[in-house]
Amino acid sequence: MLAGVDIGTSLTDALSGAWQRSLPATPPDQGWWSLAAIAVALAAVVVPIVWRFARLAVTVVHELGHAGVGILVGRRFTGFVVSGDMSGHAVTVGRPTGPGRVLSAWAGYPMPALVGALLIQIAFGGWARTALAVALVLLMLSLVFSRSLHTVATVLVSALIVGAVWWWGGALGPGALVLALGVLLLLGAWRHLGTVMTGGRRQDDPQQLAQLTGVPAWAWNAGYALVLALCSWWAGAVLLRALG
Repeated sequence: MLAGVDIGTSLTDALSGAWQRSLPATPPDQGWWSLAAIAVALAAVVVPIVWRFARLAVTVVHELGHAGVGILVGRRFTGFVVSGDMSGHAVTVGRPTGPGRVLSAWAGYPMPALVGALLIQIAFGGWARTALAVALVLLMLSLVFSRSLHTVATVLVSALIVGAVWWWGGALGPGALVLALGVLLLLGAWRHLGTVMTGGRRQDDPQQLAQLTGVPAWAWNAGYALVLALCSWWAGAVLLRALG
């Protein structure tokens, strides 16, 4: 009986701790932590051996962007894969043509930039712990839709990092991680777009959109670049206001 009470008390304490860690908090004063987070993200994008692994975060957000928008327009998300070469694909089921198919196909490349700019905003607004809690839930849910061992491993490692910083990161850890992720996703979105613009393949999103709509791939790439530029402007304004 006492053991049951102890388990119940421990569970209540754990849930209470998780709830407290998910609430917004007063953001820490700007200083070394924000500059360090930005520097780490820049290094992750620029240093080839680091980018090889860091780009997985961009790929996961890209594929979940396809999935999330697909669900919003009424398609059924059945799974996604992050491949060993760091590429990926998501599968949504529905009409093979039409606006819903186009929107879900379009959503991949802009999503890392949109999420990145939002995370940069959140990092300086006191919502970093909440953002990590939401990210952890989404990552755990996405495990159900992971369709390869590499994808499962990628999602699990991501969830462990996010969960560890969320739970044990103290006052600075959550904000630093959210800011670093935001900068990584934003800059990584540009790298991914540059790759597809200079060496696009038949199965890449712009080519798929060209086949669906008759609008040439270069026009879709230009639209992506416009969205990324707007996200960069948003993030840059936030950074200048916070650090200036």
